[in-house]
Amino acid sequence: MTQFNTGFTLFLSLLVEAIPFLLLGVLFSGLLLLFIDEGKLIAAMPKNPLLGAFAGSLIGFLFPVCECGNVPVARRLLMQGVPAPVAIGFLLAAPTINPIVIWATWTAFRDQPEIVLLRVLCSLAIATIIGWVFSAQADLRPMLHPLVACSIPAPKLGKKDSTPSLLQSGTFMLGGKGTSIRMDTPEFIAAAGSITSKPLKDRLRLFLENTVQELRELGAVLVLGSAIAATLQVAVPREIILSLGQDPITSIVAMMVLAAVVSICSTVDSFFALSFASAFTSASLLAFLVFGPMIDLKAIGLMLSIFKSRAVFYLLALAAQLTFLFTLIYQISFG
Repeated sequence: MTQFNTGFTLFLSLLVEAIPFLLLGVLFSGLLLLFIDEGKLIAAMPKNPLLGAFAGSLIGFLFPVCECGNVPVARRLLMQGVPAPVAIGFLLAAPTINPIVIWATWTAFRDQPEIVLLRVLCSLAIATIIGWVFSAQADLRPMLHPLVACSIPAPKLGKKDSTPSLLQSGTFMLGGKGTSIRMDTPEFIAAAGSITSKPLKDRLRLFLENTVQELRELGAVLVLGSAIAATLQVAVPREIILSLGQDPITSIVAMMVLAAVVSICSTVDSFFALSFASAFTSASLLAFLVFGPMIDLKAIGLMLSIFKSRAVFYLLALAAQLTFLFTLIYQISFG
C-alpha cells in the first residue's frame, strides 16, 4: 500500500507539473494554426537542411515551452509544411533553448556557470545534428503517425496537392451543434475555406475549440506516460541506478537513465540535478540536464502522436549517443 501511495503521489506530481506546459504548447499550436499564414512561415525557413535544423533549434526562444508543450507545436509545424529538420530541431531543443529554462539553470548552478553554457551549447548542437540527419529522408511521411502524415504534401516531384496542408491537420474540431469533425476530411475542407481569411470572431471560436480537442488528444497520452514513469520510479529502486555512478563513464549513463525515468520538467530539473552534485561528476550532471528534456518517458509517449515507434527509437538512440559522446569529451577534457 505504501508503494501504491508513493506511486500515485508521483503520478499526480508529474501531471500537475506537466499540464500547464502542455496547455501552453497547445495554445501556441492553435496560434500557429489560426493566426499565422503558413506560406509566409514556410518561406521564412532556411532551405539548407543544416541551417534549417539550427534555426528550428533556436525557435525555443520565441516559444518557451518544455518537453510537454513542445510536442503540439512541433506537430503543428510539420502539418503546416515546415521542413522536417526545422520541426525536429525545435522538438528536441525547445525544452532547453528557452529563456525560462536558462534562467532556472543559472539560478541552480550559479557557482558553475560552465554547466549553464554547456547545457545550451550541447542541446543546440545535438538538436541541430539530429534534425540534419533526418533530412536525409527525402519523404518523412513513412516515419510519421498516419494522422500527421496525411496532412503533409508529398515532396515536390510532381504536381503539388492543391489542398492547403493547414486544413489537413489530422486533429479534431467542433462542427455545428457541438459535433466533432476531423480536419483532414473533405467535409471540413469544403466548409472551412481559408482559416486565416475568416473574421476574427470565427477564428477565436475555432482557436478555443481546437485547444479543447488537442488537450483531449495529447492529455490522454500524457496521463499514460506519467503513469508509466511513476510506476518505474517505484518499481526500480533509485539506489540501483545511483550505484552505477561510481566512475566517470557509468555515472554519465546512470544520470541519463535517471533523467529518462524521473521525467521531470526542464524548468525545474536543474534543481533536481543539483541535489546529486556532491555524489556525481559535473559531466554526469550535464548529461542529465541535456538528455532529460529531449527524451524521457512522458516525452516518448507524446512523440508517438507525431512519429511512428521506429522514428522515436531513432531519435532516442541518436540523442543518447550524442549526449554520451559530448559529456564524455567534457569529462576527459575537464574532469
